Amino acid sequence: MRIAMIGTGYVGLVSGVCFSDFGHEVICVDKDPAKIGMLERGEVPIYEPGLEDLMKRNVEAGRLSFTGDLARAVDGADAVFIAVGTPTRRGDGHADLTYVMAAAEEIARTLTGHAVVVTKSTVPVGTNRRVAEAIRAANPEADFDVASNPEFLREGAAIDDFMRPDRVVVGVESDRARKVMEEIYRPLYLRDFPIIITDLESAEMIKYAANAFLATKITFINEIAALCERVGADVKQVSKGMGLDGRIGNKFLHAGPGYGGSCFPKDTSALARIGQEHATPMQITETVIKVNEEVKRRMIGKITDLCDGSVNGRTIAILGVTFKPNTDDMREAPSLTIVPALVGNGARVRVVDPQGRREGEALLPGVEWIEDAYKAVEGADAVVLLTEWNEFRALDLARMAGAMKTPRMADLRNIYSAVDARAAGFEAYVGVGR
Repeated sequence: MRIAMIGTGYVGLVSGVCFSDFGHEVICVDKDPAKIGMLERGEVPIYEPGLEDLMKRNVEAGRLSFTGDLARAVDGADAVFIAVGTPTRRGDGHADLTYVMAAAEEIARTLTGHAVVVTKSTVPVGTNRRVAEAIRAANPEADFDVASNPEFLREGAAIDDFMRPDRVVVGVESDRARKVMEEIYRPLYLRDFPIIITDLESAEMIKYAANAFLATKITFINEIAALCERVGADVKQVSKGMGLDGRIGNKFLHAGPGYGGSCFPKDTSALARIGQEHATPMQITETVIKVNEEVKRRMIGKITDLCDGSVNGRTIAILGVTFKPNTDDMREAPSLTIVPALVGNGARVRVVDPQGRREGEALLPGVEWIEDAYKAVEGADAVVLLTEWNEFRALDLARMAGAMKTPRMADLRNIYSAVDARAAGFEAYVGVGR
């Protein structure tokens, strides 16, 4: 199959590369000449483990290419995927569809034969019908179908998620579109991965409902963690006891500083807005959004209490600022709430993150970037473990404690235990829900 992928952001680039690895001919399109230049040189503009090697292999095989010319990419394509950004619209929390609709109109003007126009971007319910209307308005003679194909990629594990998915969701309205989508995903169908075929609206809703539910699990365990601290329970034991129930499962039951990233904050806000517009308030989702912000602020209080009630003049080492490990994504990361608050309250903040500096330097002004965790804690008053990168999971705690001015740790991912920290020389340790 010949595929055009409009947009080379996280979703578009990963999807395009993986489709080419299925054996399809894929052309990825982007309006940014600098990004296209990078990709043509074999440079990946995002950090995703394994993506650079996979991209190089398929470019060399002649199945994958990049262009700024949308018309060239669309010409002769069996499917045209829209994978542009849908950021939260300022002021009302809804997903901004400006880029999606602009792409639809441009596709309409360049269609030369039948194609399935597939929305890969996360969009509110009803968007695919709007895409179809926009294409018909721009080109009444266009021969096309529309399909909804939401992504479920975890940053840091996106290639494995694409190649070995829990499910693939496809929303279609015609047999012609269904056959094209089944052929595109044939490599997964042959290996018995579930391909769920639905109507357009159901496919759009599945994406929002899934992400809102996962955000709810995270927020629920963070509320339980706060209660555990009051009653003397250990949230790690509570999470384990809950997660062994097959009806609940153990994923997304890890207490911490709140969720962030490109999906959960944006999608929960959009779902809440969709509910409001249809007079069906998403009260659970609205509460999740509110509580998640409170969780981040509660972490600031933990760090302040660890420093005897004030961080003014204190040197604090922050380990990890990306929203999760194995990504360089800083979008809605808890660090963007916590670190500025510390700086604003007079702390001298040192930051260590394997991939976060590229985006973080602009987003976290007033901090010092250090390459090594042990160097960052030299003479520090406290160390805060904020993102659970692997290199922070087996630190020499005694070495760290010995290098600090006052060895105190706020372990906001519960990687270590108070017993181990104190045995290593830390005079104070706080976790989450313990």
